[in-house]
Amino acid sequence: MLTIAKLVELAIAEDVFTGDITSLTTIPANAKGNGMIHMKEDGVISGVEVAKEVYRQLDSDIVITQHAFDGDYVHNGQIILELTGSLRSILTGERTALNFMQRMSGIATKTNKLVSLIKDYPAIIVDTRKTTPLLRILEKQAVRDGGGNNHRFGLYDAVMIKDNHIKAAGGIAKAVQAARSNIPHTMRIEVEVENLDQLQEAIDTKCDIIMLDNMAPTLMKQAVILVARRAITEASGGVNEHNIIEIASTGVDYISLGSLTHTIESLDISLDLFEPKIVI
Repeated sequence: MLTIAKLVELAIAEDVFTGDITSLTTIPANAKGNGMIHMKEDGVISGVEVAKEVYRQLDSDIVITQHAFDGDYVHNGQIILELTGSLRSILTGERTALNFMQRMSGIATKTNKLVSLIKDYPAIIVDTRKTTPLLRILEKQAVRDGGGNNHRFGLYDAVMIKDNHIKAAGGIAKAVQAARSNIPHTMRIEVEVENLDQLQEAIDTKCDIIMLDNMAPTLMKQAVILVARRAITEASGGVNEHNIIEIASTGVDYISLGSLTHTIESLDISLDLFEPKIVI
């Protein structure tokens, strides 16, 4: 699995490659100064540690002063990080650091909004595997920073039997039986169902989690009653800020949303230099 340090290394290589030609040709090599990464709108910040890693890798002599932490709710104008050192290095790392922070903060802010909407219900919001390729570790962190939880991390850490698996295996019972005979006893099995008949089949297999896929809230409520705590219930499909309260009120344990990570608006964050403090 890619580590945050490796992702940052690759991102720097992508943007900088042989060098920041603009900074190298316009800024004296010994020019030093101060810059600030600050908010231009309200939201939940995420990616602060990643931004710090960008500057650690670019120039270990840059002094970083931190004013906010991942998961904090911050406001327009608030300073997140102050950077002191080489002006070339500060500007070279600007876009890479901001790209990480803006996207991660957008995810965290969206997650936080949805979590707040259902705060009066016990349902827990979780993400999915609908993440940007290679950035899953960061996007799932952003969901946690926003107050949500993580679903399975990949194809390897839980059994999730969906409609195509059911077709290929010859039915829910056969799919669950085959999975159970081939996995450790510590691994959970989740089954996706679309109607009450499939739901009963899933209940009979004694699977651990039942995903109620694209069910109307009225049907979902019936499903939760039928499950009667014999399995964990998860609502999925078509969930948004307009219907999430109604879905949470059905009594489901979890609500999963792919849109947490695949349909987001980045938060507006900027880097500016403190011009009066520049010394050469």
